[in-house]
Amino acid sequence: MEQQEVNSRRPWVVGVSGASGTPYAAAVLRGLLAAGESVDLVVSRASRLTLLDETGIAFRDAHWQDDLRQWLSRGADGKPDSFDVDVRDVRHWAAGDLAAGPSSGSYPVKGMVIVPASTACVAGVALGLSKDLLQRAASVTLKERRALVVAVRETPLNGQTLKHLVTLDEAGAVVLPASPAFYAGATHIQDLVDFVAGRVLDAAGVPHRLYRRWEGELGGGSGGD
Repeated sequence: MEQQEVNSRRPWVVGVSGASGTPYAAAVLRGLLAAGESVDLVVSRASRLTLLDETGIAFRDAHWQDDLRQWLSRGADGKPDSFDVDVRDVRHWAAGDLAAGPSSGSYPVKGMVIVPASTACVAGVALGLSKDLLQRAASVTLKERRALVVAVRETPLNGQTLKHLVTLDEAGAVVLPASPAFYAGATHIQDLVDFVAGRVLDAAGVPHRLYRRWEGELGGGSGGD
Protein backbone atom coordinates (compact mmCIF):
# COMPACT_ATOMS: atom_id res chain seq x y z
CA MET A 1 0.00 0.00 0.00
CA GLU A 2 2.80 2.39 0.90
CA GLN A 3 4.61 1.64 -2.37
CA GLN A 4 1.38 2.19 -4.30
CA GLU A 5 0.96 5.64 -2.73
CA VAL A 6 4.52 6.57 -3.69
CA ASN A 7 3.96 5.45 -7.29
CA SER A 8 0.71 7.41 -7.59
CA ARG A 9 2.35 10.70 -6.65
CA ARG A 10 2.82 12.95 -9.70
CA PRO A 11 4.20 16.31 -8.58
CA TRP A 12 4.96 19.56 -10.30
CA VAL A 13 8.66 20.32 -10.30
CA VAL A 14 9.26 23.92 -9.26
CA GLY A 15 12.69 25.33 -9.99
CA VAL A 16 13.75 28.61 -8.39
CA SER A 17 16.71 30.30 -10.08
CA GLY A 18 18.81 33.25 -8.97
CA ALA A 19 16.80 36.05 -10.60
CA SER A 20 15.15 38.66 -8.44
CA GLY A 21 11.53 37.78 -7.72
CA THR A 22 11.40 35.21 -4.92
CA PRO A 23 7.87 36.44 -3.98
CA TYR A 24 6.72 35.13 -7.37
CA ALA A 25 8.06 31.68 -6.52
CA ALA A 26 6.41 31.77 -3.10
CA ALA A 27 3.04 32.70 -4.61
CA VAL A 28 3.25 29.91 -7.22
CA LEU A 29 4.18 27.37 -4.56
CA ARG A 30 1.28 28.46 -2.36
CA GLY A 31 -1.06 28.27 -5.35
CA LEU A 32 0.02 24.74 -6.25
CA LEU A 33 -0.36 23.52 -2.69
CA ALA A 34 -3.74 25.23 -2.31
CA ALA A 35 -4.91 23.40 -5.46
CA GLY A 36 -3.94 20.07 -3.87
CA GLU A 37 -0.89 19.57 -6.08
CA SER A 38 2.29 17.84 -4.94
CA VAL A 39 5.55 19.74 -5.44
CA ASP A 40 9.15 18.71 -6.00
CA LEU A 41 11.25 21.76 -5.19
CA VAL A 42 14.70 22.65 -6.56
CA VAL A 43 16.26 25.83 -5.19
CA SER A 44 19.44 26.77 -7.04
CA ARG A 45 22.54 27.96 -5.24
CA ALA A 46 22.26 31.42 -6.76
CA SER A 47 18.59 31.69 -5.72
CA ARG A 48 19.52 31.11 -2.09
CA LEU A 49 21.58 34.29 -2.19
CA THR A 50 18.66 36.16 -3.76
CA LEU A 51 16.25 34.75 -1.19
CA LEU A 52 18.54 35.83 1.63
CA ASP A 53 18.86 39.31 0.14
CA GLU A 54 15.14 39.78 -0.56
CA THR A 55 13.70 38.17 2.57
CA GLY A 56 16.50 37.64 5.09
CA ILE A 57 15.75 33.89 5.03
CA ALA A 58 18.64 31.45 4.67
CA PHE A 59 17.47 28.34 2.82
CA ARG A 60 19.37 25.36 4.24
CA ASP A 61 19.21 21.77 3.00
CA ALA A 62 19.28 20.39 6.53
CA HIS A 63 16.40 22.62 7.65
CA TRP A 64 14.58 23.14 4.38
CA GLN A 65 11.07 22.48 5.72
CA ASP A 66 11.34 25.14 8.42
CA ASP A 67 12.97 27.59 6.03
CA LEU A 68 10.38 26.91 3.31
CA ARG A 69 7.50 27.35 5.75
CA GLN A 70 8.96 30.66 6.91
CA TRP A 71 9.43 31.80 3.31
CA LEU A 72 5.95 30.85 2.10
CA SER A 73 4.24 32.40 5.10
CA ARG A 74 5.81 35.79 4.31
CA GLY A 75 3.90 38.33 2.21
CA ALA A 76 5.40 40.15 -0.75
CA ASP A 77 5.64 43.23 1.48
CA GLY A 78 7.96 41.33 3.81
CA LYS A 79 5.40 40.90 6.59
CA PRO A 80 5.87 37.51 8.31
CA ASP A 81 3.01 35.10 9.03
CA SER A 82 0.83 36.58 6.29
CA PHE A 83 -0.12 33.11 5.02
CA ASP A 84 -0.80 29.78 6.68
CA VAL A 85 0.95 27.14 4.57
CA ASP A 86 1.20 23.36 4.88
CA VAL A 87 4.42 22.12 3.23
CA ARG A 88 3.98 18.42 3.95
CA ASP A 89 3.39 17.62 0.28
CA VAL A 90 6.64 19.26 -0.82
CA ARG A 91 9.74 17.20 -1.55
CA HIS A 92 13.03 19.04 -1.71
CA TRP A 93 15.94 18.05 -3.93
CA ALA A 94 19.36 19.65 -3.58
CA ALA A 95 20.42 21.57 -6.68
CA GLY A 96 23.66 19.60 -6.92
CA ASP A 97 21.94 16.20 -6.76
CA LEU A 98 22.05 15.06 -10.37
CA ALA A 99 20.88 11.59 -9.30
CA ALA A 100 17.60 13.05 -7.97
CA GLY A 101 14.24 11.84 -9.21
CA PRO A 102 13.50 14.76 -11.59
CA SER A 103 16.78 14.14 -13.42
CA SER A 104 15.22 11.08 -15.10
CA GLY A 105 12.41 10.90 -17.62
CA SER A 106 11.09 7.77 -15.90
CA TYR A 107 10.35 9.77 -12.75
CA PRO A 108 6.62 10.61 -12.93
CA VAL A 109 5.84 14.33 -12.84
CA LYS A 110 3.10 16.51 -14.37
CA GLY A 111 5.51 19.15 -15.61
CA MET A 112 7.82 21.89 -14.44
CA VAL A 113 7.70 25.57 -13.62
CA ILE A 114 10.81 27.77 -13.38
CA VAL A 115 9.98 30.88 -11.38
CA PRO A 116 11.70 33.24 -11.46
CA ALA A 117 13.93 32.26 -14.37
CA SER A 118 17.21 34.14 -14.73
CA THR A 119 18.81 34.73 -18.13
CA ALA A 120 21.62 32.36 -17.12
CA CYS A 121 19.06 29.68 -16.36
CA VAL A 122 17.25 30.36 -19.65
CA ALA A 123 20.53 30.01 -21.55
CA GLY A 124 21.44 26.79 -19.74
CA VAL A 125 18.10 25.16 -20.52
CA ALA A 126 18.01 26.39 -24.12
CA LEU A 127 21.53 25.04 -24.74
CA GLY A 128 20.92 21.80 -22.85
CA LEU A 129 23.83 22.36 -20.46
CA SER A 130 22.31 20.55 -17.45
CA LYS A 131 24.91 22.09 -15.14
CA ASP A 132 22.68 21.50 -12.08
CA LEU A 133 19.46 19.70 -11.19
CA LEU A 134 17.27 22.65 -12.15
CA GLN A 135 18.62 22.75 -15.70
CA ARG A 136 18.67 18.95 -15.97
CA ALA A 137 15.06 18.64 -14.82
CA ALA A 138 14.02 21.27 -17.37
CA SER A 139 15.83 19.43 -20.16
CA VAL A 140 14.11 16.20 -19.13
CA THR A 141 10.75 17.98 -19.10
CA LEU A 142 11.29 19.14 -22.69
CA LYS A 143 12.49 15.79 -24.01
CA GLU A 144 9.54 14.02 -22.40
CA ARG A 145 7.15 16.56 -23.99
CA ARG A 146 5.80 17.62 -20.62
CA ALA A 147 4.60 21.10 -19.72
CA LEU A 148 7.41 23.59 -19.00
CA VAL A 149 6.61 27.16 -17.94
CA VAL A 150 9.55 29.56 -17.84
CA ALA A 151 8.77 32.78 -15.95
CA VAL A 152 11.71 34.88 -17.08
CA ARG A 153 12.46 37.89 -14.86
CA GLU A 154 14.90 40.30 -16.45
CA THR A 155 14.84 43.67 -18.21
CA PRO A 156 15.95 44.75 -20.72
CA LEU A 157 16.54 41.57 -22.72
CA ASN A 158 19.50 41.38 -25.08
CA GLY A 159 19.48 39.64 -28.43
CA GLN A 160 21.14 36.46 -27.19
CA THR A 161 18.56 35.97 -24.44
CA LEU A 162 15.76 36.61 -26.94
CA LYS A 163 17.20 33.87 -29.15
CA HIS A 164 17.31 31.50 -26.18
CA LEU A 165 13.68 32.28 -25.38
CA VAL A 166 12.69 31.56 -28.99
CA THR A 167 14.56 28.25 -28.73
CA LEU A 168 12.56 27.34 -25.62
CA ASP A 169 9.31 28.34 -27.32
CA GLU A 170 10.14 26.19 -30.33
CA ALA A 171 10.95 23.29 -28.01
CA GLY A 172 7.45 23.49 -26.53
CA ALA A 173 7.96 25.58 -23.40
CA VAL A 174 5.68 28.44 -22.41
CA VAL A 175 7.77 31.60 -22.09
CA LEU A 176 6.01 33.77 -19.53
CA PRO A 177 7.68 37.07 -18.62
CA ALA A 178 7.02 38.13 -15.03
CA SER A 179 4.99 41.15 -16.13
CA PRO A 180 2.26 42.26 -13.69
CA ALA A 181 -0.96 43.76 -15.08
CA PHE A 182 -3.13 46.41 -13.49
CA TYR A 183 -6.61 45.72 -14.89
CA ALA A 184 -7.37 43.30 -12.04
CA GLY A 185 -7.59 46.21 -9.60
CA ALA A 186 -4.31 45.75 -7.75
CA THR A 187 -4.01 47.85 -4.60
CA HIS A 188 -1.09 46.10 -2.91
CA ILE A 189 2.23 44.62 -4.04
CA GLN A 190 0.86 41.16 -3.23
CA ASP A 191 -1.87 41.68 -5.84
CA LEU A 192 0.74 42.30 -8.54
CA VAL A 193 2.76 39.28 -7.45
CA ASP A 194 -0.35 37.10 -7.38
CA PHE A 195 -1.28 38.18 -10.91
CA VAL A 196 2.01 36.84 -12.27
CA ALA A 197 1.74 33.70 -10.15
CA GLY A 198 -1.80 33.19 -11.40
CA ARG A 199 -0.71 33.47 -15.02
CA VAL A 200 1.98 30.87 -14.34
CA LEU A 201 -0.64 28.53 -12.89
CA ASP A 202 -2.92 29.26 -15.85
CA ALA A 203 -0.16 28.15 -18.21
CA ALA A 204 0.28 24.98 -16.17
CA GLY A 205 -3.45 24.29 -16.17
CA VAL A 206 -3.76 24.53 -12.38
CA PRO A 207 -6.95 26.16 -11.03
CA HIS A 208 -6.62 29.11 -8.67
CA ARG A 209 -8.29 32.33 -7.51
CA LEU A 210 -5.25 34.57 -7.32
CA TYR A 211 -6.54 37.41 -9.47
CA ARG A 212 -9.73 38.83 -10.96
CA ARG A 213 -10.10 37.71 -14.55
CA TRP A 214 -10.98 40.03 -17.40
CA GLU A 215 -14.69 39.82 -18.23
CA GLY A 216 -14.97 42.53 -20.88
CA GLU A 217 -16.06 45.31 -18.55
CA LEU A 218 -13.95 48.46 -18.67
CA GLY A 219 -13.11 49.74 -15.20
CA GLY A 220 -14.34 46.52 -13.60
CA GLY A 221 -11.26 46.28 -11.42
CA SER A 222 -11.06 49.90 -10.35
CA GLY A 223 -13.35 49.55 -7.37
CA GLY A 224 -15.32 52.62 -8.48
CA ASP A 225 -19.11 53.03 -8.57
